[in-house]
Amino acid sequence: MANSMSVYDIAGRAMSAQLVRLNTTASNLANAGTIASSKAGAFRALKPVFEAVGERPGVATVRVNQVVASATEPTSRHDPNNPLADKDGNVWEAGVDSAAEMVEMIETARQYQNNVQVLQTAKTLTLDTLRLGK
Repeated sequence: MANSMSVYDIAGRAMSAQLVRLNTTASNLANAGTIASSKAGAFRALKPVFEAVGERPGVATVRVNQVVASATEPTSRHDPNNPLADKDGNVWEAGVDSAAEMVEMIETARQYQNNVQVLQTAKTLTLDTLRLGK
């Protein structure tokens, strides 16, 4: 890592982390309602795990350490006519809470936009500073 992180580095890395968060949320929503023939085979929501990255106190950003499966359990539904039904006539629905995922998506979009605003403000201040030197 470089010796000093600029506001552009910090905000850019934060935006990259939010993009991973948004992509996992989109994947979760795309798989909500899917079914499987077993509990083990059912989709579970994905969640990124972040870690702080900093060189010195007061200067830090974030990166994605890993993406893990959520603890939300798949639910069983009796549907003996479904071709994926097990021997007891049950199918397993994905362990995804669609409402919570929508809230996550809105929050992620806002966090991403906040970092865009940080970059826009830094750019404006830099340009104003350069104009003062003329």
